[in-house]
Amino acid sequence: MRKTIASASILALATCALVGFRAPVQTAATPAPAASAAEAATYGIDNVHSHAMFRVHHLGAGQFWGRFNDISGSMSFDAAGAPTAFDISVAVESVDTAEPRLDNHLKSPDFFNAKEFPALTFKSTKVSRNADGNFVAVGDFSMHGVTREISAAIEVTGLADMGMGARAGVEAIFTVKRSDFGMKYGLDKGTLGDSVRVTVALEGVKK
Repeated sequence: MRKTIASASILALATCALVGFRAPVQTAATPAPAASAAEAATYGIDNVHSHAMFRVHHLGAGQFWGRFNDISGSMSFDAAGAPTAFDISVAVESVDTAEPRLDNHLKSPDFFNAKEFPALTFKSTKVSRNADGNFVAVGDFSMHGVTREISAAIEVTGLADMGMGARAGVEAIFTVKRSDFGMKYGLDKGTLGDSVRVTVALEGVKK
């Protein structure tokens, strides 16, 4: 009988101990702060991976293409990855048609007049977003000693860092008339078209 009472007492004490025990309250881990948006940044043009191509109607038949290989300047983006400004310069001496004689003619006073006007430049005054998610850059374009306002369609082709520095890329397309810039060679006989379509591929490295 005493053994039974003793066992019951021990069981009661154990029960009281369990009931009175309170495990530490485990609070939920404090969530890590959300990653902040990318900072607005300016990118210097990577001359090796940027170029400008142009095409003009030739002898009433084909579209003749050429390119410029030396591009410098910068482009800026906001924290959301949208372009906000462009300041671009293209060296006329870098014109390349894969035909040296034609390159020399294009550098002459008949066309770009590289000695007197060594660069083509574009400096944006406004960049806005289209309904399709692409952009339009409006700014001052200088060629052959003449500056006029133009609009260029802008597509952002990427922003990334793959171990070689943060980079940004865009493709710009616009059309100009040579005659608006005092470049009239071939217009009187119609051997060369007046409208020139320009495609500029830019890749920049974050400064």
